[in-house]
Order: sequence, then C-alpha cells, then structure tokens
Amino acid sequence: MSDAENRDVTRRTLLAAERTWLAWWRSGLAAAAVAIAVGGALPGLTGHSSTPYVVLGCGYAVLSVATFGLAFYRQMLVRKALARGEYADVGDEMVMALTAGGGVLALATLVILIVD
Repeated sequence: MSDAENRDVTRRTLLAAERTWLAWWRSGLAAAAVAIAVGGALPGLTGHSSTPYVVLGCGYAVLSVATFGLAFYRQMLVRKALARGEYADVGDEMVMALTAGGGVLALATLVILIVD
C-alpha cells in the first residue's frame, strides 16, 4: 500500500471513529433528557411522591455522565491504537457495564410506573 493510500485509510478510520464518538454523545444526551423527564417532569404528572422518580432520574443522569466519559475513553483508545497500527476493541466490560446500567434503569422505570 502506498503512503497516499495509507493516509486515506487512516483519515477514513479517524472520521469513522469521530462519527462513533458523536453517536456516544447522542446516547449521553438522550440519557440526560430522560433524567430530566423522569426526575423532573414525571413526578408532577403523577401526583404521587416524587422521591422514586428523582432517584431514578439521578440514575439516568449517572448513566449520561458515564456515557460521556466512556466516549472520551473510547476515542482516546482508538486514536492511540491507530497510531500504533492496531485495532482497539470496545471490550466486553464496557459494553456490559452500559447494557447493565441501562437495563437496570429501564426495569426500575417499569416497576415504578406499574406500582404508581
């Protein structure tokens, strides 16, 4: 592969990594919006105690912050791996942590909505 072809592959890989980083940000913003909706708006609509909703909203806010942090970490890993000519796998731990966090929050939301 020529130097020009190598540069083009590197450029395309960096642009793909940037699009992925932006997708992580969209997910983090969505979790932040859900935090506001569940913790702030929903209690006023139900007329019940706001405590479970506020706690749940805080959970979504934590998920949002974690997503932003992991987006930065992932972007850093990809850039460093690319500089070494390697591939940076997202890792099962990172995927499991976000999946478990989102799943627990979704189930808790379901339970609170059913109970309330």
